[in-house]
Amino acid sequence: MKSALQSNQDVLPVGDLGIIALSSCEELGQKVNDHIVGWRGDRDHKHSHQPQMAEYAKDSYLIRSETPRFGTGEGKGVIYDSVRGVDLYLMVDVCNYSITYRMRDTQNHMSPDDHFMDLKRTIAAIGGKARRINVIMPFLYESRQQRRAGRESLDCAHALKELVKMGVDNIITFDAHDARIVNAIPLSGFENFRPVYQFIKGLYRAAPDLSVSPEHLMVISPDEAGTSRAIYMANLLGVDMGMFYKRRDYTRTVNGRNPVLSHEFLGADVAGKDCVIIDDMISSGDSCLEVANLLRERGAGRVFICATFGLFTDGLEKFDEAYRAGTFRALLSTNLCYQRPELLEREWYTGCDMSKFIALIIDTLNHDASLSSLLDPIDRINRFLEKKGQR
Repeated sequence: MKSALQSNQDVLPVGDLGIIALSSCEELGQKVNDHIVGWRGDRDHKHSHQPQMAEYAKDSYLIRSETPRFGTGEGKGVIYDSVRGVDLYLMVDVCNYSITYRMRDTQNHMSPDDHFMDLKRTIAAIGGKARRINVIMPFLYESRQQRRAGRESLDCAHALKELVKMGVDNIITFDAHDARIVNAIPLSGFENFRPVYQFIKGLYRAAPDLSVSPEHLMVISPDEAGTSRAIYMANLLGVDMGMFYKRRDYTRTVNGRNPVLSHEFLGADVAGKDCVIIDDMISSGDSCLEVANLLRERGAGRVFICATFGLFTDGLEKFDEAYRAGTFRALLSTNLCYQRPELLEREWYTGCDMSKFIALIIDTLNHDASLSSLLDPIDRINRFLEKKGQR
């Protein structure tokens, strides 16, 4: 069976490829571009003689753009290269708070709202001239406000509808907080990828002696909302899973949420087993660290924490303390959102680079080929585990 890269060399692309990496995603966008440049430079394409392939292999697919600000804080989107007839891929990281702009005499950090507005400005600057517009938004904007409990706004659904109304053909995201948000735009392209394969590879970097068997390993969901994520990973590995659920005080509301009273566990005995806690994001980190501590109290062996988005909104100090106390062995996250430099220096941190995977998604979509093998990584996982002697 051909891999996605091999299949792409047999199919004509939809149009000339163009990548717009907004300021929030410049570093990741450059890595993605480098992968595609390398592949297409070495590729012996079946239709290389066709005139529409003249711009197929290039030194760069990045299109120059900018979203400058006025002194009042207002902004605009500017594109400096031609996008007429181009199959465009816009990359944005709505959680990149490291970018600042000046408003009057104040330096402001960009919020998710600012990044989303800059995305819309860039789409508006395209002016309908592109052949197709695809948005790669790893952390889905407002994805935690995906359902209504009482009189609340449905921000994520409205944002998706707004993008579609502006002419976006495909929206690519990773580990959406609730994948059912696709129901907001049922007739539009929406793909949700999970970095399970990259996490499994990362676990072996963090612990080369990891044993994948029901006797030695369990996958843990830190709450009921992430159960499907843990079940998926456990089934791919052929091990058991367990789940913590939160007992909440529904008589009080603190910061828009009912406070958690305790975490209760459902699942097999974890004593002596390595445990992998898998979640979509680490915000403050209180929940995942409490779960890790509870697993250790139950006699678990090494505890690994895997989260697609490491936000660390309350800093890294509590993770340093937990690591020194032996609460967890390693924490894995991806570069799908901004990673502060000090995080990369932590002994307990293992990063999972997603640039090659995103490049493969873009290259495949540009050829209008199937994404099935990328959405379901079972074959790649099995091949990797076979090399490790775990199959």
